[in-house]
Amino acid sequence: MNNGASNPASGLRRVLLAALLLPALAGALSAALEPGRVQMLFHEANSLFRQANERVRRNPDEAKELYRRAALRFERIANEGGIENGRLYYNIGNAYFRMEDLGRAVLYYRRAQQYIPNDINLQQNLQYARDKRLDKIDEKQRTRVLKTLFFWHYDFSARARSVLFAVFFLAVWGGAALRLFFRRGWLNWTLALAAIAAALFMASLLVETAALRNERPGVVISPQVVARKGDSETYEKSFTEPLHAGTEFTLVEQRADWYHVQLADGRRCWVPAKSAELVR
Repeated sequence: MNNGASNPASGLRRVLLAALLLPALAGALSAALEPGRVQMLFHEANSLFRQANERVRRNPDEAKELYRRAALRFERIANEGGIENGRLYYNIGNAYFRMEDLGRAVLYYRRAQQYIPNDINLQQNLQYARDKRLDKIDEKQRTRVLKTLFFWHYDFSARARSVLFAVFFLAVWGGAALRLFFRRGWLNWTLALAAIAAALFMASLLVETAALRNERPGVVISPQVVARKGDSETYEKSFTEPLHAGTEFTLVEQRADWYHVQLADGRRCWVPAKSAELVR
């Protein structure tokens, strides 16, 4: 977050515009909420958030209640209006962050990330929220090595990789056409490098598509939860300390009201489903 907790407010002033939601309003036609109701809730939430910003210094408790009411209205738009929008999720994350609810802040920032992964404010706010978490769980060494070796897969957004794939793909065909008329050594090398780059970016996109289809990330939303070795309170604790709000995981399986999860460092445990929520 650029300037501590002030960034969500400044970001909200730029993104809380009705025009940003207009493309998504069409999806609300067949939902429980009519477009007019969606717009009204949106403006109410916007107004409540602004009021909270004005009161946050002189009356923090009142401001927190206003943030809560704004978040509830934004969530109604998403849930009852059937609108999935990166800016909307980002606004909800900002409201929860201002309420000091790190679990739901991280959850909604992660949901927003699916739609606006290149948004700088979102990236900074998500990282800021992650830094404030109580649980400091390092990624597996294998994951860190992969992120270093295949930096272009992890550091470039899907959109950027799609554009680069298209560029190199066209370069391959352009080079092949030129090769019909010119026999140059450098042209062969250029054609080969472009083909390799196009193949790498295509593979990256396919891997990400498979991951989105198969992986189910989630976030602990309870202030703290005891992780167990099985799907019942009768099982022993998995760790000495409980997990806290904002801790992220990947769902392994679900049994009734329990999630079997894997943490970033590879450790597995069971947590009550009511204490966590899936990103998608």
